[in-house]
Amino acid sequence: MSIRILARGVSAVALTVAVPALADAPEDIVVTGQKLAEQAEVEINRTPGGVDVVSAGAFADKLAVSLRDTLAFSPGVYTQPRFGQEVRISIRGSGISRGFHMRGLMLFQDGIPINLADNNGDFQEFDPQVFERIEVYRGGNALKLGGSTLGGSINAVTPTGRSAQGIDLRVDGGSYDTIRGKAAIGFADGPGDAYLAVTTDNSDGDRDHARRHAIRFTGNAGLQLSPAVETRVYASVNHIVQRLPGALTRDQALDDPRLSLPGNIAGDQQRNIDSIRLQSRTRVDLGPGAIVFGAFLNDKQLSHPIFQVIDQKSVDYGAFGRIDWDAGWILASAGSTARFGHVQARQYVNVGGRKGARTADARQSAQTIDSYGELRVKPVPTLSLIAGGIHTHGEREVDNRLNPLRSGRAEFDSFSPKFGVLYEPREDLQLFANYSRSVELPGYSELNQTPFDASAPGFVDVDPQKAWTFEIGTRGTIGIAHWDLTFYRARIRGEMLQFSAGRVDIPAATFNADRTRHQGIEAGLDLALAPWARLRQVYQYNDFRFRGDATFGNSRLPVVAKHLYRADLRIGNEGLSITPNIEWVPEGAWADYANTAKAPGYTLFGIGAEAMLREGVTVFVDARNLTNKHAIGDISAVVAATDAAAIYYPVERRAMYGGVRARF
Repeated sequence: MSIRILARGVSAVALTVAVPALADAPEDIVVTGQKLAEQAEVEINRTPGGVDVVSAGAFADKLAVSLRDTLAFSPGVYTQPRFGQEVRISIRGSGISRGFHMRGLMLFQDGIPINLADNNGDFQEFDPQVFERIEVYRGGNALKLGGSTLGGSINAVTPTGRSAQGIDLRVDGGSYDTIRGKAAIGFADGPGDAYLAVTTDNSDGDRDHARRHAIRFTGNAGLQLSPAVETRVYASVNHIVQRLPGALTRDQALDDPRLSLPGNIAGDQQRNIDSIRLQSRTRVDLGPGAIVFGAFLNDKQLSHPIFQVIDQKSVDYGAFGRIDWDAGWILASAGSTARFGHVQARQYVNVGGRKGARTADARQSAQTIDSYGELRVKPVPTLSLIAGGIHTHGEREVDNRLNPLRSGRAEFDSFSPKFGVLYEPREDLQLFANYSRSVELPGYSELNQTPFDASAPGFVDVDPQKAWTFEIGTRGTIGIAHWDLTFYRARIRGEMLQFSAGRVDIPAATFNADRTRHQGIEAGLDLALAPWARLRQVYQYNDFRFRGDATFGNSRLPVVAKHLYRADLRIGNEGLSITPNIEWVPEGAWADYANTAKAPGYTLFGIGAEAMLREGVTVFVDARNLTNKHAIGDISAVVAATDAAAIYYPVERRAMYGGVRARF
């Protein structure tokens, strides 16, 4: 069954659920997505730590392809370019040594997890074109969603028929034959509502062998069963094709960043995803509290020709439940999320991007159950004392069909407490601190290393990564200034680090380090300079290093740059505005654990503009890297870098995009 047929089928299901509830029902009060984002910000700011909400309006005038485009001004979120939707995303140094995809972050859509049962996830399945807002919970502040990893959680929220009523159309494109489109409709009447959206994304990319194509369907339908009970079903269908230009040597990335190495082209390296996600979510209002529960099913096919052709079919499913109780001076919450899944994982010799002889055949199974609770006491109206914790149970099993000796099984149990304090001396000023433990369980990639190579160990004994993190900070608004400032320090045991094994046919190996430390500053500062001028800024200080390691001493960890600053200045009003922007990395990141090679720093300049042609119709321009600066945006770590090491990803070359949005 094709993706298009599936999309039509899901649309029909959503309409079937919604339409009967719409007939002969009274009109509703419209609640806009922007209003919901403001309400979500009020709620999330009850957290005694680093959190923020990014509304869709913050990236509406950009070509929002990836999380780098949407979270560029989220304090503490490190997003650096690789190619297309593939970016480096890290919070507080999460997964910094993995040179592909991501680790150490939990991704949610509408509060429902999209990570696989072994905790690894694909942010390519996030579609920024349909987000209403993005909620970021850094580190232990992700307890609210049941997240227990060092990096925390990101929750992308899609519109409903009530928050996005009407027809929404968008077309944008520009450099490198980029063309994208969106068509969405939202409608509500009485107890029922529905939202349906189809998006496309096509581009040749700014490098050789970087062409991408995607078509996605996103929809949900809700029904108010009674004044106290609402249920909603969600469906997402993704067809994503991405050719991989791969990494370059340092000189190639700086001298000719459009290159793709011959091996990537000869092997027609790609990463293609066909997936269907179905979810349900029901909320029961209890007056002083609420119960939320639901279930989900994710079905995904991955076709991934690289050094081998990786062919994986995965099915993940689970359920979640949560109860909140607010008695005024005391608030309590408890919940659990259970995820189960299996992967039919096969690999083949890569013959020009096609399957050759089979080299691996395994069934991988996992379950992860996160059970959490939190108690908040307010002895006085301005002070909140918080205590909570999360228990994580995990099981991982690999049944190697070709070599049973490489099969294995691991089981994990861990508890992570959290303690926090939130002081609000006035309505628009907060001071906070917390101390929390994080646990990150190894996934399939960490436990089942290079099963197709005779010299590789197969199933290996990798321990969970554990850390204690202390953070202190403040957020608020005084006069023209709105700020968000957090200082944190994490002491980590057993950090899961990866490095290149030095052979082109073996991917990175994973090991547990002894002791490492991640500390830094996450800062955001917005200044309303005038009714027609707003300056937006974010800054990160990242100090990640070994602590007395037997091999690397106190060397810095590679990949993440020490300093990162971004700013834009919006001049104008809703009718017409222009927004110059800058990204400054004064010194690049280390490329290796031995600290012998470092990427150079860089400065990128861009400019955006937006004009409202009439009510509901807006055009925009998004110009990037105006000076066509050649720079390195991301790195795949190695033990000791050489001039021949192809581990560097260049930033996007100069590009000009534009588009038009219309809402009726």
